[in-house]
Amino acid sequence: MHRMFWLLMAMTGPVFGGEVDQPAALMALQRADVVLLDVRTEKEYAEGALPGATRIETQYLAERITSVAPDKDAPVVLYCRSGRRSSGAQDLLRELGYSQVINAGGYQDLKAVVPPR
Repeated sequence: MHRMFWLLMAMTGPVFGGEVDQPAALMALQRADVVLLDVRTEKEYAEGALPGATRIETQYLAERITSVAPDKDAPVVLYCRSGRRSSGAQDLLRELGYSQVINAGGYQDLKAVVPPR
């Protein structure tokens, strides 16, 4: 029974979280006031990161977000390894009142298309 529950959760996970919107993320990254957040682990970040990204793991996001994104109306672009953690982070930031939160998806997909900042 537990296996079926987790299988259903895995299949419907993106429905509960924010969908990946890479085109919107790329547009937002053109703005001067954008905040780019990497919600991966320290080890993942050490393997490579997008230019200008600030790393805050999801579990610390609520307590640290205002230090990097004090303006809740400025665009915040999130990414992780696959888009799943950034989806959860997107939900959290929306709950905290951030109005322009975009899930850019996974690092591997983004590194080839994100221009240097």
